[in-house]
Amino acid sequence: MSLLTILIVLVVAGLILWLVNTYIPMDHKIKTIFNVVVVIVVIVWLLKAFGVIHYLMNMHV
Repeated sequence: MSLLTILIVLVVAGLILWLVNTYIPMDHKIKTIFNVVVVIVVIVWLLKAFGVIHYLMNMHV
């Protein structure tokens, strides 16, 4: 996966998150939970994209 693709996905995810936070009325608690879930999903996707999760799954202790 190229760095440009990762950058585009991050920008699009940020834009969608901003649009949802700005234009969809929600309770503050729901909005916070939604933001946390989106950030966690993006972090996990980045870890998978860079192969960190695959490395951690194959590590033997």
